Amino acid sequence: MAAYGVPTDLDGALPWEWAEERLVASRNYWVVTASARARPHAMPVWGVWLPDAERFWFSSSPDSRKARNLAENPRCSFAVDDTVECVSVEGLARRADPEADAAAVDAAAGAWARKYWDDPEVHAEMAGFFRGNAVFEVTPEQAFGIIEREDDFARRATRWRW
Repeated sequence: MAAYGVPTDLDGALPWEWAEERLVASRNYWVVTASARARPHAMPVWGVWLPDAERFWFSSSPDSRKARNLAENPRCSFAVDDTVECVSVEGLARRADPEADAAAVDAAAGAWARKYWDDPEVHAEMAGFFRGNAVFEVTPEQAFGIIEREDDFARRATRWRW
């Protein structure tokens, strides 16, 4: 991003911990998919970033446009809902197999339920709702962190690669 004055050295680069804090804390995420014919689709979802695995999980109706797009084209991106301190991740999504991926899906469903509901009495029900839809795991390939403030943008814009 040289045209924006972003330096090529790492001085001032954002640490991965900065991005991960925002990925974990975000309530809503924008998921962007494209069909096999490259028709784009952006939709907000509730999801969960699992730091230990470095994976993003969300569920969706199996008939939704994003689920159909991901079946045709697994490339996608997702971003936190903050447009000032933004983290955007590009990667590959795959629909989890309820049986073969049971442990990972259970971990994601449990984390998702705890994130969105304070009452532990509803966690099992909401985790069941998560598992009852098409569950997607996104493996990151690269991510971008941007602070959209005049003093920070050019010197802090950062890219991470896996």
